[in-house]
Amino acid sequence: MADYKNIKGFNIQYLDSDPPNPIEGQMWFNSTSQTLKGQAAGGIAAGTWASGGNLNTARWITSGAGRGYTPSASAALIIGGRLATTTYVGNTELYNGSSWTELNDLNTSRDQLASSGTSTSAIAAGGYNDTLSPAVVASSESWNGTSWTNTPSLNLARYEPGGAGESNTSALRFGGVNGPPKTQTESWDGSSWTEVNDLNTASGGRGGVGTQTAALAISGSPTILNVEEWNGTSWTEIADVLTAQRGGIGAGSVSEALVYGGEFPVPATPGYRGTQYYNGTNWTEVGDFATSRIYGGGGGLTVNAAILAGGTPPVTNATEEWTAPTGPVTKTFTTS
Repeated sequence: MADYKNIKGFNIQYLDSDPPNPIEGQMWFNSTSQTLKGQAAGGIAAGTWASGGNLNTARWITSGAGRGYTPSASAALIIGGRLATTTYVGNTELYNGSSWTELNDLNTSRDQLASSGTSTSAIAAGGYNDTLSPAVVASSESWNGTSWTNTPSLNLARYEPGGAGESNTSALRFGGVNGPPKTQTESWDGSSWTEVNDLNTASGGRGGVGTQTAALAISGSPTILNVEEWNGTSWTEIADVLTAQRGGIGAGSVSEALVYGGEFPVPATPGYRGTQYYNGTNWTEVGDFATSRIYGGGGGLTVNAAILAGGTPPVTNATEEWTAPTGPVTKTFTTS
């Protein structure tokens, strides 16, 4: 049987500390810690979920904007949702990388809305609140970093729409439910919503990533693996996800994306903790988050940084942060 020396041409190094600048593929034995280590490839495959600060208000069927948090990225918002008591809320919270702060509420409390943008410039539209008439909400609100302002409503009221967009003046909403699942897509220019070309497949609960002119509509219900790409004019079907996720959260862009935190199967037997990664061609399963839940809120600026907060069952205030290193990482090898 070939050993390391026969494969590499040299023995594993025996060192009293880790080398300062190891190269990918290098292995060594750290005599101080008595551990075998190596420099492995980074990237999405090395990504992990880790606990963050808890929301102030536990809730589910909520929404996110700001697209996640890293020291070099914008902060995250969690917007609206429903309490364990089934009370609809408009609560807005801001994450700074370690803790959440309560900010001004939505004008219309609701769950199952779609939001997009940043922590200082976001748009929230659609949703559901059965204490209102009608219960299916068309209203749209703009966030300026301090407060929400009512803006012209969606042309089609719906809950569980998918969303993408960069700011409170540039956004896209697609699919959703009002009666049967819908295909309608609407584009926001900062002053009005305009109907544009429809999705190919009607669905609610789609994850969304990207911008007003380049977006992905990911999975959804009823049990849809389908993923569609928007080029600013029309939708094109691309590679299906491996596992259907209703209400999945999207992070990234049209060229690299994550979807996570959705209901699986549809309808759910809660317990799915998977994260799926799109490399521009195909989807693969990557790291699971720790707390099994569905219908949380969050997102991510890139596939290297994302966030998940809230969800059910039970209704939780737990937060997890996804990070994936962009370069090689040092790994400790064990016998397990």
